[in-house]
Amino acid sequence: MLDHVTLGVSDLGRARMFYDRALATLGIVRLYADGDNFSGYGVGRKAFFWIGKRDAVTTGSHVAFLAPDRAAVAAFHEAALAAGGRDNGRPGLRPQYRADYYGAFVLDPDGHNIEAVCYTAA
Repeated sequence: MLDHVTLGVSDLGRARMFYDRALATLGIVRLYADGDNFSGYGVGRKAFFWIGKRDAVTTGSHVAFLAPDRAAVAAFHEAALAAGGRDNGRPGLRPQYRADYYGAFVLDPDGHNIEAVCYTAA
């Protein structure tokens, strides 16, 4: 079981703007900010997704956030693109993963693959 995940980012201010907007569509908000070093996102008082300033950022990470429904997946995708993300898979069914797998993918400003997914029927 995971407790939290941290991704390295090259520009914390830019990353905060991206994640503030994109994750809000899923009910996930910035709970903590450690100056110019880290920010923690979560629900209630529990931060489970963290971003941290790094001198060298390695991409290739993939983080998927559970969305309550397909509309939230679409809202995530739209907000993430508006916040500077790049499309990496428009909202839609991905039956190659599972019959009811509905997801959207964006690359954050550092190239991390961020996804919103739900498993509810239309």
